[in-house]
Amino acid sequence: MDFVRVIPCLDMKEGRVVKGVHFVDLVDAADPVEAARAYSEGGADEIAFLDITATVEKRRTMFDVLEKVAAVVDVPLTIGGGIKSLEDIAQALKSGASCVSISSAAYRDPEMVRAAVEKFGPEKIMVAIDADANDSCPSKREVYVDGGRTATGKDAVEFAEEMKSRGVGQILPTSKATDGTKDGYDLQLTRAIADATGLPVIASGGAGKLEHFYEAVAEGHAAAVLAASVFHFGIFTIRQVKEHLRERGLAVRL
Repeated sequence: MDFVRVIPCLDMKEGRVVKGVHFVDLVDAADPVEAARAYSEGGADEIAFLDITATVEKRRTMFDVLEKVAAVVDVPLTIGGGIKSLEDIAQALKSGASCVSISSAAYRDPEMVRAAVEKFGPEKIMVAIDADANDSCPSKREVYVDGGRTATGKDAVEFAEEMKSRGVGQILPTSKATDGTKDGYDLQLTRAIADATGLPVIASGGAGKLEHFYEAVAEGHAAAVLAASVFHFGIFTIRQVKEHLRERGLAVRL
């Protein structure tokens, strides 16, 4: 049986870890190096480092901060935000990332995704899909870009299927509606993408109770669970999440 991965997420802005609700109202949460070290030592299977304002601010990812984070962790590190070229991906991997997440650029230049997979391998390339409810879309979920600011009119599940056809290794969907609410993941979005693509899907956006993590796997068909607020603000430890999943019959690494 595959292990369910538990992934704390460092949403980055101006060199600090921040967290908001529905992608806005960001508040300071932690120093990224201190947080990453604590999560690595606390049992994280991976750590996500997402520079959430890089694209809208039209700048490159904070590779200097990434290097400092990579130096203090001994678990895989995924970086995303502002990644828009093969050169950015190469720099991210050189700076210590194990996997690179592409979001807005994947929508605007899907052929770059194919080229990235061919050059670096599918295990190195993830596509992140920010989505919100839209009843006019076949899956009722619409792709947003620019850190969740710009609606595209594109159906989220159809886009995920297109990204699979370009060879990506996994998908990270995040629901604007549930982000930061602690009311639970968007199970409909997570399950629809997992079932349609057959790829490993990382549930993201909305964890607030231990049961939410189990639901993401059992009902949302996620291969991994990502969270920020509950870890940053001490609501749960990574070990508590893993012990709950194990008690519910899921395989985890303790």
